[in-house]
Parts: sequence; structure tokens; C-alpha cells
Amino acid sequence: MNRDNLMIVADSEHDANMLYAVRMFVPDPFIYLRLRGKCHIVMSDLGIDRAREQARHCRVLSLPKCQKQIQRNRTEKPGAAQVIRFLLRAARMKRIFVPQNFPLGMARELGKLKVKVEVKSGGFFRKREFKTAEEVKKISAALMMAEVGLAEGIQALKNSKIGGKRRLVYRHVPLTADKLRAIINTAILQAGGLASHTIVAGGKQGCDPQEQGHCVLRDHEPINIDVFPSFEKTG
Repeated sequence: MNRDNLMIVADSEHDANMLYAVRMFVPDPFIYLRLRGKCHIVMSDLGIDRAREQARHCRVLSLPKCQKQIQRNRTEKPGAAQVIRFLLRAARMKRIFVPQNFPLGMARELGKLKVKVEVKSGGFFRKREFKTAEEVKKISAALMMAEVGLAEGIQALKNSKIGGKRRLVYRHVPLTADKLRAIINTAILQAGGLASHTIVAGGKQGCDPQEQGHCVLRDHEPINIDVFPSFEKTG
């Protein structure tokens, strides 16, 4: 069995392997197959034209056309599992490797259709472990966005004053964790990034490593800030 024959069924906005494979953002799950070293993706009519433009390294197949070929005299519309079996049969394959997060329900459905699904051990795409010069540039761009957001947050703290009950006041308004987070996230957005769950946790909340923070910030108390944006264009 060729370990280079691979399959993913996922969206590329949340699945890193799928984004790496197709290099475009798709919000809904779709089928990716790498058969004998060649990339194939199955797209609905909604995204097929964009896929042909942005994923030129892949053969783009129409989901409705595949379903129509399978359906013929059937009354029920074929699902993703039937489409996968159809494509693997056309390639004369009965087995395929999938990542560890492959949907269990889909694997069971494929099993009923006599398609052998095997989880690939180790990294799904080994090349992902070694970044190209272009990928390093994209990672550096995202790091710069994190620095921009952090710098803006620190500047807001520097410009704050101490008000009543030791509360920090920024531009005549109490500086809360939510307000400071909004300042940081806005700076990241303006720099071309997308902030996700930025942490601004003051006082005792900063003792919880994953606490996002929601309190009023006060003087002489530590403020834990953690920023991890992604580059909107590339992810």
C-alpha cells in the first residue's frame, strides 16, 4: 500500500493539513485526495471557480457532476462517502491513508462501502515540518502583527492614569481587560492580521494560564498579555 495515497475530508479554515494541501480558505468541509502523487479536490458549485483559480496545482472536480454520475437510477442523493468510493474505484484503489483527526463517522461509512481507511502514523505531510523560505516570510509577518498589537497595548497602559479605587483610567474611561484587548486586536486587524482569544488578564486572573481576562485593571497588579494572531491572507 502506497503511503503517499492520502485523503482529507475537512474545511481549510480550521484544518492545518487541508490548508497546507490546497493553499486556499474554504469554510465548509470538502474532499481532498492525493493519488499517485497528484492532487484532486472535489468542490461544490459555490467554490469550484475560485478553486480552479487559487488551487491550480490540484485537479478540481465538480461534486454535483460526481453525484450525478453515481446517482443515475437511484433516488437518494450520494453523500461524500459514495463520492470517495467512486473516485477511488476510478483510480483502481480500495485503500487510502488519512490523518489522525479524520471523522470517525465517515471512516465507518467508508468501511461499509468496502473502502479501507488507515491512519497515517507520524506527520501527515512530512514536508510541513521543514519550512520553505516563503513560509518563513509568512510566519515572520504574523510575528510582526503580534508585536504591533502588543506595542499598542503597552502604549495604552503607559498612557493610563490611576483613578479611584486604584483603577486604571484610559482617555477618561476605566481601562478594563476587554477594552485593552480591543485596542490590541484593532491594531492587529489594521496590520492585516486576525487576533484570536487574545489574553489580557489582570491581578489574580493572571494566575490562570488560559484565562482571557474580564476584570477592571488596577495599579500595582500584574497584567498578563498573550497575543497570537494569524496572517489573514495566508493563515
